[in-house]
Amino acid sequence: MAQFFKAKPNKTKQLSAKLNLTVSQLDHLGAGIAQHEGKVVFVPGALPGETVTAQLIVQKKRFAKAKLLKVQTPAENRVATRCPHYQQCGGCDLQHMRIEAQREHKQDALKTLMGKVAVNMDDSVMTDNVIGEQWHYRRKARLATLFDKKTKHLQLGFRESSTSNIVDIKQCDVLAKALSALITPFSQVLNQLQAKMTLGHLELTEAENGLFAVLRITKELKPADEERLKEFALQHKLHLLVQDNEGELRSLVNEGNIDLPKYSLANDQVACEFSPGNFVQVNADINKRMVEQAIDWLAPQQDERILDLFCGVGNFSLPLATQAADVIGVEGVPEMVTQAKQNATDNNLSNLSFFHADLSADLSEASWLGKIDKLLLDPARAGAFESLQWLSKMKPKKVVYVSCNPASLARDSQVLIDQGYKLKKLTMLDMFPQTHHIEAMALFEI
Repeated sequence: MAQFFKAKPNKTKQLSAKLNLTVSQLDHLGAGIAQHEGKVVFVPGALPGETVTAQLIVQKKRFAKAKLLKVQTPAENRVATRCPHYQQCGGCDLQHMRIEAQREHKQDALKTLMGKVAVNMDDSVMTDNVIGEQWHYRRKARLATLFDKKTKHLQLGFRESSTSNIVDIKQCDVLAKALSALITPFSQVLNQLQAKMTLGHLELTEAENGLFAVLRITKELKPADEERLKEFALQHKLHLLVQDNEGELRSLVNEGNIDLPKYSLANDQVACEFSPGNFVQVNADINKRMVEQAIDWLAPQQDERILDLFCGVGNFSLPLATQAADVIGVEGVPEMVTQAKQNATDNNLSNLSFFHADLSADLSEASWLGKIDKLLLDPARAGAFESLQWLSKMKPKKVVYVSCNPASLARDSQVLIDQGYKLKKLTMLDMFPQTHHIEAMALFEI
């Protein structure tokens, strides 16, 4: 019997009664779903088939949310959590579920959401899940800091679930092993600095050209602090950069020379560099296979014009340009456009051009907007609804949509379907094991 939460006495607010609930399924965010007095109750941490004791914490007209207190009857898919910080850290929220069951749930959730808009949705549309390692897969993470004035200790870790508190962690089992091993020594050295009360976040990255760390500082470091950090970087063979209030980067090891992290794609034909703060997919293995699958589905030809919207630093554009006549990447973050252009130059890809544009705005005057052969979309969680309003000007034969939010993917799919496109393929990419997050790829053809 698993014990999860012990309610503390609340003298100012009457707590709701404890309820015994039977969980029937999971929602697409990984919360258990139960029924109570004709109302749907969402219980994070509960699994289908379980009888649990829970306490209502939010009540709305049609649904309620409850806090899991105890699992009375565990499901077969429940496993012991591996991370010692699991109950506090807001990062992973499905560690209590067997990995095979996690993947099956994500595929089913994706299929259900897409089935509401795609009339031809059946098992033949679903392709095999793209899966990889379930632990130590993250190549990048941002750790928050918080200086405790009472204890004079600088906490280093991740945000607690649903709060602004920092969980002072010692390890992270989904972070690359080399990065997880840095957390404790980094915490120790930061707590030895005179400037520990003025430090910001710490970004860790494992790249193909080494380990990188970026420390956010709000005041200039004193020479003694810089020397201590430099010794730490040399000891751990680390590219250590500091970033000031203006966003300027400075290396503490190589004065005047800043190396950037990079990774390779397209069977090492292209290299993709990125700056701290740039978005990159955190799962390097799944990202490579995702790019390969997108190119396979698009089947680019030498005489085609291909548009990559929300292109970032060129994650899809660079490999596509090795196979197509004309590739255009468009991105909303100016700094990433600058980096993407540099990546194209570094890889000698003269058939690749990048543009900056607000893809949620009026694009009618955009120089790059016009007839294309194929379209690739990789938007943020909000989706690409506004961009797809210009579909009639683009008229692509194929559309590959990569999504980190199946709800916005389903919504945007309706736009494509309304304009005559049919969903041909759909797959779940397990980019974020141990969490509820679902990455998906869909192929539409006219």
